[in-house]
Amino acid sequence: MKANVFIVEDEMPIVTLLKYNLEKEGHKVNYALNGEDAIRSIKDQNPDLILLDWMLPDISGIEVCRNLKRINLLKNIPIIMLTAKGEEEDKLKGFKTGADDYVTKPFSQKELIARVNTLLKRAKPNAVEDVVIFEDLKVDRAQKRVF
Repeated sequence: MKANVFIVEDEMPIVTLLKYNLEKEGHKVNYALNGEDAIRSIKDQNPDLILLDWMLPDISGIEVCRNLKRINLLKNIPIIMLTAKGEEEDKLKGFKTGADDYVTKPFSQKELIARVNTLLKRAKPNAVEDVVIFEDLKVDRAQKRVF
């Protein structure tokens, strides 16, 4: 599945790591280093999924999430909060604001990629390839057949 993923993160080493791993999975990746730039870019690009840090230098990720969920065109884009804030209260605030998932730093790249792909499948089921091949197994979703 190829999707447009937007990263909102102020630490460039984390952006680089996320971008590398997401592109390795076949996704197109864009990013912003602060909330104001993120909101502007997301409005222009309408990505398929957003990875959003809570603690940004200008406005918080919570405010970014709240602003995006108020915009009809953007409100259904899945958002994964990616943050060092790991207390239950913080997680609940993230979900209440509109986040679809919540991952605390430090995080497993493999787990994050799995969460990204799972949310993308739910949000854009038609984006999943009709034919998937793994070793000697072929699944054709269109014909509903397995070979």
